[in-house]
Amino acid sequence: MAVSNEVGNQEVQMDRRSQDRRRAATAEIDTPTAKNAQTPARRKKQRRRQIDPTTCERDYNQEEIEFMRALDEYKRASGRMFPTCSEILEVVRSIGYVKLSDEEREVLESLKQVDEVLAEVDSDEQNAEFDDGEFDVDPADDEV
Repeated sequence: MAVSNEVGNQEVQMDRRSQDRRRAATAEIDTPTAKNAQTPARRKKQRRRQIDPTTCERDYNQEEIEFMRALDEYKRASGRMFPTCSEILEVVRSIGYVKLSDEEREVLESLKQVDEVLAEVDSDEQNAEFDDGEFDVDPADDEV
């Protein structure tokens, strides 16, 4: 609505906008065109929800794959796509991981050292069997 007031000899227009401007714009959008009438409604594609380690550039080990599957199962069961840190910790504990105390870590380290020593002893024994002379090959025996 344009309202005019005379100031001196000059006419001043107070409202320069017309009311029909916005209504005309929405009428044009709502009017179906030939292009819009032919385009069928798009369906949403279902997101892939399965873990596919082959799509990533790195190779996952069995423990990582086990964790990813356990987390995916939790997400499906709870309906939460973005679990909290405490929920992730719950999943980690459910697949058997525990936090060790300092004493338990020391015992574990000593067991690892014992295993390493036993592995060295086994390899030394296997090397000793080949050094007994039974498996030595004399180059003179190969001549025909």
